[in-house]
Amino acid sequence: MTPMPPPPKRTLTSIFLAGLLAALPLAATLLIIVWVLRLLFAYVGPGSFIGQGLVALGLAGGSSEVVGYLIGVALVLAAIFALGVVVQTRLRGWLARGVDALVQRIPVVRSIYGITQRFVELLSPRGADGGGLQSMRPVWCHFGGPGGVAVLGLLSAAETIDLGGAPYHAVLVPTAPVPVGGGLLYVPQAWVTPAEIGIDALTSIYVSMGVTSAQYLAVRAPADGR
Repeated sequence: MTPMPPPPKRTLTSIFLAGLLAALPLAATLLIIVWVLRLLFAYVGPGSFIGQGLVALGLAGGSSEVVGYLIGVALVLAAIFALGVVVQTRLRGWLARGVDALVQRIPVVRSIYGITQRFVELLSPRGADGGGLQSMRPVWCHFGGPGGVAVLGLLSAAETIDLGGAPYHAVLVPTAPVPVGGGLLYVPQAWVTPAEIGIDALTSIYVSMGVTSAQYLAVRAPADGR
């Protein structure tokens, strides 16, 4: 019986590339998880500055460092949970006014606190007065006017600002494939039109580098019908 010839190199290469492409999403996900865990361990692990504070908080009666660290973490989590309960009651306004009044008396700290407060409100599902991400809307930026280059972005606020006597919108334009980066552009109001998609769809389009555009945007068939 004549032995079968080995598969051509092109077939072996294509099989390997197919397996590599199939493994990449899982590998990338695992790498991101490991990176986040290592980052957290570096900043709040037992050997970090914050971790040493948690160990000191949890040490009692000759407990080991690990046990003290775990007790400290449990106490901090309990305190955060208690704060969440308070925030959801009528005491929220009183607590916020008290903290603001205290922080506003410290020149440098009040500036940092104001920036971080606005950033947290931006990331929250419902910021103050319905703000946060819910107040931002996907839009098309038509550079050069309608019919020009179209870019998906997030409208920071419905209000316009005056630049040189003309109304402009503040638009956040993400980057692909990491949409947390990007730039803040002030675009003429006439160049900005609503995009009838959600923030999840916009994020998916940028993360996929446009591959998922057909799932969320209108698709026109090729002229030859293929």
